[in-house]
Amino acid sequence: MYKRRPSLLFCILMDLIGYASYSVPFLGEVADFFWAPVSAVIFFFTFGGWKGALGGVGNFIEELLPGTDFIPSFTIMWLVQRTQGNGGTRRPRLSK
Repeated sequence: MYKRRPSLLFCILMDLIGYASYSVPFLGEVADFFWAPVSAVIFFFTFGGWKGALGGVGNFIEELLPGTDFIPSFTIMWLVQRTQGNGGTRRPRLSK
């Protein structure tokens, strides 16, 4: 079954939104308090399954901890999914 994957542009945009809180001095950490749960839910629904759940928890913690907003969680997960492909197993082609 084909699994839909988010685009790289979407993942970069989500990381930029998380990083944007640093653009407002002294309000960054307050904004992160509100953004962290929203970002975690988006992460879960974007990637799904156990990776989405585990990544969502990691993303939540990363957004709440001061000074860690620079970590591009969405883009890292996009790269992980892109490099894993189908888990290294290929179905053999039947030749005629």
